[in-house]
Amino acid sequence: MKEFSDKVAVITGAASGIGRGIAEKFLREGMKIVLADIELDALSQAEKELKEI
Repeated sequence: MKEFSDKVAVITGAASGIGRGIAEKFLREGMKIVLADIELDALSQAEKELKEI
């Protein structure tokens, strides 16, 4: 598998669904992520949960 450690990804739609799943996967692979979504409350919740990973 390709090495993703220390890479950066900007993920749109990151508060839920596929975007959220990608954010979690990328974090587990060692990437730094930037989250974006128009649903600010859901995005804030996703940020809190992803910080625990």
